[in-house]
Amino acid sequence: MNRIFYVISLCALALLHTGCTTYTDLPAGAHKSIVYQEVAGASAAVVDREAVAVPTLQADPPPSTDYIIGANDVLFINISGRPEFSIASVNGSSNSKVQGSRVDGNGHVSLPLVGSVQVAGLTLSQAQTRIQDALRKYLANPWVVVEVADYRSKPLYLLGNFRASGTYYMDRPLTLVQGLALGSGFDQTADLRGARLSRDGRIVPVDVYDLLMRGDARQNVWLKGGDTLFIPDNHSQQVYIFGAVKKPGPVPLPNSGLNLAQAIASAELREIGYDFRYVRVIRSLSTTRGELLVVDFDKILRGEALPIQLQEGDIVYVPKSKIGNWNDVIADILPSLQAISAVLQPFVNIKYLSN
Repeated sequence: MNRIFYVISLCALALLHTGCTTYTDLPAGAHKSIVYQEVAGASAAVVDREAVAVPTLQADPPPSTDYIIGANDVLFINISGRPEFSIASVNGSSNSKVQGSRVDGNGHVSLPLVGSVQVAGLTLSQAQTRIQDALRKYLANPWVVVEVADYRSKPLYLLGNFRASGTYYMDRPLTLVQGLALGSGFDQTADLRGARLSRDGRIVPVDVYDLLMRGDARQNVWLKGGDTLFIPDNHSQQVYIFGAVKKPGPVPLPNSGLNLAQAIASAELREIGYDFRYVRVIRSLSTTRGELLVVDFDKILRGEALPIQLQEGDIVYVPKSKIGNWNDVIADILPSLQAISAVLQPFVNIKYLSN
């Protein structure tokens, strides 16, 4: 009898979700969405709320302004002004021809007379001195000028909702703001809360939203060659539900909003074996901040509280039985999170999947 009551109540609550929200009109031309605010009755269903955070990336000291030569850079090397030592043209950016010598994968350039010279990891002045020293065996008092004809060793990948996405090459040290500026900005469909900086295959705990929208200068870290900046759009927003449901995984978050009752109903409860008293929600507030919510869904079913509204990236867990602490919850859903890690909010990746 109780199970029938729960199912009927769940369906009724899913249909009555508009009573749980208040709406504000958007200006003409804005992205179609509805902004809601939770009423007091909705928060009454939350029986425990814990703020969680990950340490922000420790700021590196300002790098040297001298450019460090790396593999794939093309160097123009003038040796004593003598054209016979000039290097043939090579393909540069956009397949245009550039006069110079490309630094190979081992960090060497090949020069007339002296052959292969190690230059990767050196500044231009240091490379100039090294080449001069190598030439003294063959030329009296040689002079050498080394310039970068084409910067190719420190790529920066701008992906997603940039106006000018693509691959850029750093010709000097760049901060995160300067790197973002290379993409010529982004439009109103950009999801800055989901923006992320990836380095060496891992998401870095840097908050692009706090940097741009709140002016948090601590987030303006120095970029490194090979970094990727990704800004998703807000067109395909989702929440995720796991545990005692028949259809675990993503649930679309429509423009009209989605509450907890609707999400559970759409994922279809199992016939038996669930505990509504301790429904868990992992919520991402930004790249470095989040919340852990424990919701007494029984209160909602009994009409003592309104369903809470879900937010983009929320992870809902319906316990299959009485479960212990948050560590037990994470252990149970971790394989599922790992399987969809690419689409999860960056906070979840950093906090729970980066070890």
